[in-house]
Parts: sequence; C-alpha cells; structure tokens
Amino acid sequence: MDVIDTFRGEYSFLSNFYIERNGKSLEHLYQASKATNMEDYLRIINADTPAYAKKLGKSIKIREDWYTYKFTIMEYLLIQKFSDKTLARKLLDTGNSVLVENNTWGDRIWGVCDGIGQNHLGKMLMKIRDEFLTSKSLIEY
Repeated sequence: MDVIDTFRGEYSFLSNFYIERNGKSLEHLYQASKATNMEDYLRIINADTPAYAKKLGKSIKIREDWYTYKFTIMEYLLIQKFSDKTLARKLLDTGNSVLVENNTWGDRIWGVCDGIGQNHLGKMLMKIRDEFLTSKSLIEY
C-alpha cells in the first residue's frame, strides 16, 4: 500500500500551513477558533504566517469547550478547504494512499513523530477523500 508521509513539496496542499487563495491557511482558522473574544480572533486571523497564528493560538485564553469540539472544528475546516475544486482534485489524486502527517515537532495527536502518533489529520483527510469519492458531484471534476 502506498503511503504519503510528508505534507511538503508535491503534497504541501495537505498541510494546515498551506496558504490558500485568500492568503490564509487552515491553521489561521483553526487557531482563531480557540478565541473567546474578537480581539484575539482577529490577531490570529491576521497573523502574517501560519506558524505565527499557531503561536498566538497557544498564548490566548481558549474557549471552555475547546477540547470537546476541536476535532469537529478541524474536520469542518478541512471540508471547507477541500470544497475548492482544485484542492479536491489533488486530494482525490492521492488515490488509496495512506496519508500520514509525519513531523519532527512532537505532534502525536494530529500526526506522527518518531513513529508514534494518532495521525488524526491524516485520518480526517482520508475520510474526506473517501466521502468525495462517493459523492457524484465531485466525481465529475
């Protein structure tokens, strides 16, 4: 079975740090979703880079229900991201490959580091890809 284990280069579009047409990334939106007030939300959304948005997201007071809904929010944002026809086509072009967000920064929830991790990002991407494959409207792309 093929494995795509890096979300860089050819597969950078799979990364939450991928800059979309609006100049923002999914990381901007995900981190801003933690905010409890508009000031923090706008600081994160307007961050110059996805890495800075992530840093800001770690420094704010987060909403009380964050740990209950963070996976739901991520999946929703991924669906929105891949509603773009070009990105949807690229995701579909990964075929049946297993998608693994390998990393060196220790993220064992969303990805895999040193062979250990839950790979929630990769699993969500594969789930969305599978749902697209069964959607007649997306097969026509």
